[in-house]
Amino acid sequence: MPDELRSTIKHHLVLHRIDPEQGIRRFYSLMIERDLFGTIRLVRHWGRIGTNGQEKAEELASEDEAGEALEILAQAKRRQGYCDL
Repeated sequence: MPDELRSTIKHHLVLHRIDPEQGIRRFYSLMIERDLFGTIRLVRHWGRIGTNGQEKAEELASEDEAGEALEILAQAKRRQGYCDL
């Protein structure tokens, strides 16, 4: 795929928070995907490491809007002590 057709938006991000003193071992994953109908979705997946966790998907108008939402959520999680994996 030519470089000018590639998206500059990060499509998948995995964060984790591990604090043995507090017994915290959590993950938080964010992914931008396009479904079979062309709908842009931001999928959030979170829970304790080693479990299936929970998932929530949100439809967005554009890939740019999804990228902005991903970054806002990622920054909020980083402020809560999550680190990039």
